[in-house]
Amino acid sequence: MEKRIANNIAVGVLWVAAGITVAVLGAIILYVLVNGVRVLSPEFIVTRPHGVNAEGGIGPTIVSTMYVTGLAMLICAPVAVLAAVYLAEYAHQGRVVNVIRFAADSLASVPSIVMGLFGFALFVEAMGIGLSMLSAALALALLMLPIVMRATEEAIRAVPRYIRWGSYGMGATKWQTVSRVVLPAAAPRIITGIVLATGRAVGETAVVFYTMGQAINIPITPLDSGRPMTVHLYLLAVDGINLPAAYGTALLLMIMILGFNLSARWILKRYRKV
Repeated sequence: MEKRIANNIAVGVLWVAAGITVAVLGAIILYVLVNGVRVLSPEFIVTRPHGVNAEGGIGPTIVSTMYVTGLAMLICAPVAVLAAVYLAEYAHQGRVVNVIRFAADSLASVPSIVMGLFGFALFVEAMGIGLSMLSAALALALLMLPIVMRATEEAIRAVPRYIRWGSYGMGATKWQTVSRVVLPAAAPRIITGIVLATGRAVGETAVVFYTMGQAINIPITPLDSGRPMTVHLYLLAVDGINLPAAYGTALLLMIMILGFNLSARWILKRYRKV
């Protein structure tokens, strides 16, 4: 009887915690939705802000956000995947590997504002790149690197050993087995990790605030400056010059992040069916 009561109490506490989490998330989404849906329109999405009250749309900020996020993904993904392949397939398990994993975990726990200041000191000042898409993408790539690397490593380790043995039995080399058998089998989970890391990068503010700048323009080259949606939202909210546009930007940003998360879930769901 006592065990049953303790079990019921534990289950009740878990339900309450889950309910509070869902309620808080729902309240935030509803609040932003109610205040931002009236602003969303094709004109708001494609036009650029103008005037002292930032009237108009947020077109250049959307382009800057997708530009810097895509560039960061192109920088991060190859490095993270190759590092994970080395750790999972080639490295001898020992102190060096443990130090690398500890460094990756520590990098993942670094606050974004610290990463932004580091990116400003290294890429903007020391390397002389300046406030640009490239500086922001490099800083975001450092933020995404441990997420993609650990997700890729776990995906590679999840591939059954007998698949590797079959490849070796056919006369394939180590690299042929890794590149043509293991990585394709782990690709859905690797892509999921990249998508989730990209979704986090889209919502970052501090990193791009210190490394990209605030110019309202459509960037062409990686050395151009720009203003991402998160920085635009921050400036609108802090200055209070155009709160309806701030809510509209927040709603569109939430939709984009939700799209990345749903894409990751869809990839995993499809992988499990296969």
